[in-house]
Amino acid sequence: MTEALKHECGIAMIRLLKPLEYYQEKYGTWRHGLNKLYLLMEKQHNRGQEGAGLAVVKLDAQPGTEFIFRERATGSSAISEIFGNVHNHFGKISSQNLEDPLYAKENLPFAGELFLGHLRYSTTGKTGLSYVHPFLRRNNWASRNLALAGNFNMTNVDELFNDLVKEGQHPRDYADTFVLLESLGHHLDREVQFQYDKYGKDKTVKGTDLNKLIEENLDIPFMLRTASEKWDGGFVIGGLIGCGDSFVFRDPWGIRPAYYYMDDEIVVVASERPVIQTTMNLDVSDIKELEAGQAIVVKKDGRVMFPQILEKKESFAPCSFERIYFSRGSDSDIYRERKELGKLLLPRILKSIDSDLRNTVFSFIPNTAEVAFYGMTQGLEEYMQEVRFKKIREKGEHATNDDLKRILAMKVRTEKVAIKDIKLRTFISEDKGRNDLAAHVYDVTYESIRPYKDNLVVIDDSIVRGTTLQQSIIKMLDRLHPKKIVVLSSSPQIRYPDCYGIDMSRMSEFAAFRATIQLLKDRNLEHIIDEVYQKSAAQRNKPKEEIVNYVKEIYAPFTEEEISSKIAEMLTPEGTEAKVEIVFQSIDNLHKACPNNNGDWYFSGNYPTPGGNRMVNTAFLNYVEGLEKRSY
Repeated sequence: MTEALKHECGIAMIRLLKPLEYYQEKYGTWRHGLNKLYLLMEKQHNRGQEGAGLAVVKLDAQPGTEFIFRERATGSSAISEIFGNVHNHFGKISSQNLEDPLYAKENLPFAGELFLGHLRYSTTGKTGLSYVHPFLRRNNWASRNLALAGNFNMTNVDELFNDLVKEGQHPRDYADTFVLLESLGHHLDREVQFQYDKYGKDKTVKGTDLNKLIEENLDIPFMLRTASEKWDGGFVIGGLIGCGDSFVFRDPWGIRPAYYYMDDEIVVVASERPVIQTTMNLDVSDIKELEAGQAIVVKKDGRVMFPQILEKKESFAPCSFERIYFSRGSDSDIYRERKELGKLLLPRILKSIDSDLRNTVFSFIPNTAEVAFYGMTQGLEEYMQEVRFKKIREKGEHATNDDLKRILAMKVRTEKVAIKDIKLRTFISEDKGRNDLAAHVYDVTYESIRPYKDNLVVIDDSIVRGTTLQQSIIKMLDRLHPKKIVVLSSSPQIRYPDCYGIDMSRMSEFAAFRATIQLLKDRNLEHIIDEVYQKSAAQRNKPKEEIVNYVKEIYAPFTEEEISSKIAEMLTPEGTEAKVEIVFQSIDNLHKACPNNNGDWYFSGNYPTPGGNRMVNTAFLNYVEGLEKRSY
């Protein structure tokens, strides 16, 4: 993607099922869990570069000693910083003691068995160390301590906040992370109290014996079920409880992804499958996906359970953007799907260049679209093979050697046309000369096409705002003097905001929406804008379950091609010599390429949760009323 787009966070959880001495003997270090957590987090660095954090719980710590530890940092180098800080604790220890797992367990921080890591992207505009996961809720009772981290965004924070207030609580912040921490913490407290009342009736059971019974019988699935009854949003939430229990819980719509691996010595959970596969050196078949509404719960004694916390929703809708862009392309299925997205564009490509492959050069805009580019060129090669075969059949026995050489020489022309050259610095981001500077973020390979004769087709994985295309890409490509510039998007037109983790919350951000509004104005259909506004305003205060997405009516008068044509017109910089066309993937082809991830609300407006419809309703009202603020 050529445009900066903040998106889902990443989580990693590890539970060591053996004593630290086991890992010292087998792997040569008791820090096996820490080392694996570091790898899991580094391999998910793509999921969050604003901050990182980790939490560690030590089992069976003696009273008077710490049993839960945390490190957090902000910035793109946060992973290195937090692990550096952890290892700084070990620097003053003699090598003999450092390699002694029993000494480490008794004396060193972070020498534990439960690990939780988090990579953060802010999708709410709130930044700073206080918003970096894991969040920590402390108490003198180990079973009431909770470290929480997740990849989530809730659409009904107001409802959840008010429920806490009704319970008599005083939440310290309105952000969904704080609200979820307090909500889960509240229900954890209630569960501990229930077990205390249950086993404390027998006055002969006291102290550590009573505490042991409470911890053994904590019903984590029940806690999660009662806490999450009203949650509306996409989420994967991981938690460590101070007594040694741990869990990861996925939303019932399956919006956010989670994968796990377990054997007799370790349990591993992460946001992406290849991350576990690489870190643990596993085959893809060894790794399972957590089901929608399911949790993986590991008790202190090592028992692993997979309770169904919430029933899987009929509107099951795993995020398709995970497949198009967010997740690492090293996943075998995602790699195949991204290639297919490029390949399925073939009919639209041929139409846009009048099937003139002889005078067309194909490339990609670095670098996340590279896999789709491979799929596109594979489809073009297969098409070209059919063309060559047909021409040879037409020549038949009259074909000369020159004819055959000329036909066999026909090929798809590909070049590395675009090169990302510099990164725009923040100190010039608001300068009057910003647009001129932005035009030089990318550079071109000169003489890679024949001026005024060749078409130039470049593929990107998605087009959101279109500002980078307008300010940089098209200007840069036009320096090569192509006859025509065709910009392909391997995803459909992004028409609607997201509220489940991606930083797309304002209608004005979308090139497709701006183009459609302009089409309505051009064709004297502005009354549709007013009608949609009146319908949306009338449901402003309705319960989210009753709200309808009337914004779909904004797009209804126009075909996909009409909107694409208007987008191209609006994004073509003044003075561009080449004709510019923008071609998008169809939603049908998106589902063909990514059959298991049908969440397409940002393309179709079909939100899987009621909170999604409320959010798009608010976003449209904000647009018409001139309020440039977030819709969730």
